[in-house]
Amino acid sequence: MRDRSTLNNTNIYKRALKLAVPMMIQGGIANAVVLVDNLMVGSLGTESISGVSIAGHLLMLYNLAIFGGLSGPGIYGSQFFGHGDKKGFAQVFRLKLFIALTITFLAVLIFFFRGRFLVGLFFTGDGGSFDPSLALDKSMDYMMIMLIGLLPFSLNQVYATSFREMNRSLEPMVCGILSVVVDIILNYILIFGKLGFPRMGVRGAAAATVIARTVEFSAIVLRRRLKADLYPYLKDVYGTLSIPVARLKVILRKSFPIFANEFLWAGGVVTLTQCYSVRGLSVVAAMNISNVLCNLLGIVFVNLGESIGIIEGQFLGASEFQKAKESAHKLIWFSCGICVGLAVILIGLSGIFPMAYNTAPEVRHLASWFIIITAAFFPLQGLLNSMYFTIRSGGKTLVTFIFDSVFSWCVSVPLAYLLSHFTSLPILPMIAIVQGADAIKVIVGFYLLKKGVWISNLVSGT
Repeated sequence: MRDRSTLNNTNIYKRALKLAVPMMIQGGIANAVVLVDNLMVGSLGTESISGVSIAGHLLMLYNLAIFGGLSGPGIYGSQFFGHGDKKGFAQVFRLKLFIALTITFLAVLIFFFRGRFLVGLFFTGDGGSFDPSLALDKSMDYMMIMLIGLLPFSLNQVYATSFREMNRSLEPMVCGILSVVVDIILNYILIFGKLGFPRMGVRGAAAATVIARTVEFSAIVLRRRLKADLYPYLKDVYGTLSIPVARLKVILRKSFPIFANEFLWAGGVVTLTQCYSVRGLSVVAAMNISNVLCNLLGIVFVNLGESIGIIEGQFLGASEFQKAKESAHKLIWFSCGICVGLAVILIGLSGIFPMAYNTAPEVRHLASWFIIITAAFFPLQGLLNSMYFTIRSGGKTLVTFIFDSVFSWCVSVPLAYLLSHFTSLPILPMIAIVQGADAIKVIVGFYLLKKGVWISNLVSGT
């Protein structure tokens, strides 16, 4: 078993931040690139903003399917690392590889053959002074090129998540920064046609992202090969592709609810967006502007939650149950406190950020209020995110499935559908009501934490 002294860190906040900050930097830079891309695309007009936004929402389904597909095995990866089981860790890596390739193959098929139909579902509202058919064409131009980048993205996630489970979050961060630099440079060149390249518009934004993702994946694989001695848990990982059937069944049984949860949760977000889009194309454009800024700051509590899950998984894998319980409560409130600060920053930027976009005043006005509403619920989301990862770290994936996606489809989505299709309620109070319903989950989450249903060692007998 691995030396448990590495788990005896009394400064739990420092430990969480040490793991989370590189992830935050990587995610923050990646989202900053999305911001820069968005501003560049935003200079092309409202139709381009809306088209890229809708394609991005649909591709988010794929991204979160990958995240969910790898997260289940990742629970075991963290616990195998905490338990000191190199063989088990390698088997988890192989399973991640199979999952990533399968999801990517299915996603390419669906988006290639049914992408236009799916995008068209979001352009059913009143276009006003904007052209929905042009926005649809822009969306498809962007999506078809982005499909090329799904494979390197998925494989990079296999490596990056495994590195983090070994407490090696710095390497994915560095590779992510390299990718960001490539993306920003190529976006400028390809979107606007600089240095002799043709002006590609939204297609240039997609092409730059595909190239950047390929660079990121190549860099992390090269790092693992050149410094193989730093990653003993990945030694001979390709020596065989076999996984014991008994272990495979156990891991998949725990993993499937997480995959289903992430996919259905993402589907819920996309469906909510479709409900809101009934209020017009200006709402779609304004939500895109708001999401870019809010996601940039939201990456802080998202990655902090992920690091909490990893830390709790390592405690549980080492059977340090009391430490897991004590640290969980401290870290959950720590995450909430950070989100209060993030909310203040968002509100301060709400009137400034939308002005950077070349779009109508009505779109900027809506975007400002979307940012304010989202900021108001940031502390709530920080609590929910950290609770989710804590409960999941003990393998209670069915509980988190009910806690997350079942709630979305049974409460949030029906509420948004009823308000958007059967009332004349304006978009701003509608979004506030739907987001406020998440307070129900906070109550349930605290109850589950207090009961300790998540405290479990999954690997001691495997």
